[in-house]
Parts: sequence; C-alpha cells; structure tokens
Amino acid sequence: MSSLIVLRYGTNPQQAPARVFMKNGADLPITVLGGSPGYINLLDALNAWQLVRELKSALGLPAAASFKHVSPAGAAVAVPLSDTLKKTYFVDDMELSPLATAYARARGADRLCSFGDFIALSDTVDVSTAKLIAREVSDGVIAPAYEPEALKILKHKKQGKYAVVQIDPAYEPSSVETRDVFGVTFEQRHHDRLITPSDFNNIVTTKKDLPDFALRDLTLAWITLKYTQSNSVCFVTDGQTIGVGAGQQSRIHCVRLAGQKADLWWLRQHPAILDLRFKSGIKRPDRDNAIDQFLRDDVTQNEKADWGNIFAQTPRQLTLNDKREWLSRLDSVTLGSDAFFPFRDSIDRAAVSGVKYVLEPGGSTRDNVVIQAANEYDMTMIFSGVRLFHH
Repeated sequence: MSSLIVLRYGTNPQQAPARVFMKNGADLPITVLGGSPGYINLLDALNAWQLVRELKSALGLPAAASFKHVSPAGAAVAVPLSDTLKKTYFVDDMELSPLATAYARARGADRLCSFGDFIALSDTVDVSTAKLIAREVSDGVIAPAYEPEALKILKHKKQGKYAVVQIDPAYEPSSVETRDVFGVTFEQRHHDRLITPSDFNNIVTTKKDLPDFALRDLTLAWITLKYTQSNSVCFVTDGQTIGVGAGQQSRIHCVRLAGQKADLWWLRQHPAILDLRFKSGIKRPDRDNAIDQFLRDDVTQNEKADWGNIFAQTPRQLTLNDKREWLSRLDSVTLGSDAFFPFRDSIDRAAVSGVKYVLEPGGSTRDNVVIQAANEYDMTMIFSGVRLFHH
C-alpha cells in the first residue's frame, strides 16, 4: 500500500494539483491495481464501500452498490433473480454468482443513472462478476480482493484505464473526522452508529405486520440512506433499491423523484417492454435510453423518429391506462427516509408506488397526521428515532 496517491485533478480539471493521503502519515487503506481513479471516483469508492460492508455485516449476504456523484443509484444484496428480472437487467444470457447477482440488481435499479458508475462489492470479485462489469459502462470498482482471472478481465476494460481499487477490509477510520471548507476546519464524530434490531421496534401504526422480507428491505433502506446525500429517501423491494431520491431540498420532491424511478423500474418489467426487439448491434446504453423514451409520456417527435434506427419494428406505446393498470400491481414496497416526514403528502405519493412499509425517524410536530395517512393506506410505519443525514 502507498501513503500517497497523486490525482490528475480534483473535482474539476481546473482544481489541480490533487492527491489523497493519510494525515498521520500512515499507509492508505486502498491500493490501485489498475487504471487511474480520480478525485470523485475515490469519494464514490469510499462511501460505497462503507455501504456494502455494512449491508454484508447486517444481512449476511453479498452486497453491491452502484454509485454516482457520492450517492447510490442502486444498492442490493444477493437475492436470486426471477426470469423476468434477468431479462429486464440484460443478464438472461449469463450464469451469475451471488456477488454478480447483487451487482445486477444494484445496476438494474436505475440503469440510466448507473451509466458510468463506480461499483462497490462486499466480497472477493469472482469471474462471474468481472464478466458482468466488463459488459457495462462503468468508471471503476472497489472490493476487498479479486480472483486472479477476474482481475485480468477488469484490467483489460477501457484499454487498461479502468480503475480497479482494492481496500483493506480490516481498516477502520478514526472515531473523529475532519474536513476543510473555505479554509475552515470542521470536526465531528465519524458516523459509526450501526443498525440494531431495536431500530425497528417502535411500530406506530395500527398495522403491526412486519414479515422477514420487509425487515430485510427495511435494513437495506436504513443502511442505504446512511450513505446517500441528504435530503434522501429510497424505495426498496426484493432485496434491492428500486428508486433513490437524493440531495433534494424538499422531502416531497425526494419522494416524487424516487417514486418515479420505482415506477419506471416496474414498468420495465411490463410484457410489452420485455417483448421489444432491437436491431442488431444496438448497445445496452442505447437500449436503456430507448426504453426510457418509450415509457415517457412527453416523448418528442424527433425522439420517436429515431426509433426506426433502434427497434427492429416500431412498437405500440403503452397508453396511460396500460401504465396505471400495470403500476397497480406493484405492492409490498418499503419506503425509507433519512429524516421525518413533515407532511402527509409523501405518504400519499408513496402509496401510488405500492408502499406498505415505512421507516422514518419520527419527531415531526405533525407525526400524528403522517401516522393517520399511513393507517389509511394500511401501511406498517416504524419510527426508528435515528436521523441519517449525510453531507
């Protein structure tokens, strides 16, 4: 390991020189095995690594995260994929290991936002996972170890420029962290608060139902929010996020953004979407963009005109009623929030996307109004008492 990594530049090309190092002069806990990660890459890598490490510890399953701009586009654990999801995620032609399954889910949560992601993996990267990564547009990956053949595959990605980072899984940071902003040093305790079973004990709604799958998804939501830029919410189902709303100034805007992503995730599984036929040679990112256009209500005539270059035959767009009927089938979704809901509007919007389980800290002067809304939709709502802001 090295005590210093010199970077090409910082957040922007005009912010040079740039480097990463340990203030105490110790070796860095990371080693660059391939490529040349940038400043933002390493911010993504270190935040994403903490997320997958905690998921693996809490749930005992291989975990993966797809990060963009210091927030997860998707996070997941290794729950087996249905045939429908395999096709939706473009992995129906692959044999997937548990770790590869976790990444397929993390990447598949929001394929548009995951374009050019930085990947974090909780376990040793195997050949199956490396082959999947090799197929996607990505900037880099961080993991505790790599199988020799997997490392060889990754080192060939992007003509050898793909960033491959190894982290010491035993590394623990100081309990106190600092950062400089405009020449002023901030200091606080590192956010080392881990999830506990008691975080789910305070069920405040009439409905108290909390099956094992919901507890798993609530755990995933709690840990994902801890490493998502605030304000943030996430929709979770089947062991993966399906919509993350990050960095919004209003909580209802977080919910709307994440809800739209969750709806798109579900609509991608509509039989009409699975039956789309693409012309030979159309790459995955172009397929993702075409599907997104196909599902939008405001698609332009110019966008439609380009479909002849993408689809083998121009399909019929889904009507509003088609979409509403399909979306009505989405159910048993979990909604997590990093801080309390100040109004019932977030719960009203969440119900549209099939939310039945809600996790939030509580503490609003309108908690009773929010609880009443959850009761109206027959939701189970938990007040964890733990705020999870991340900046």
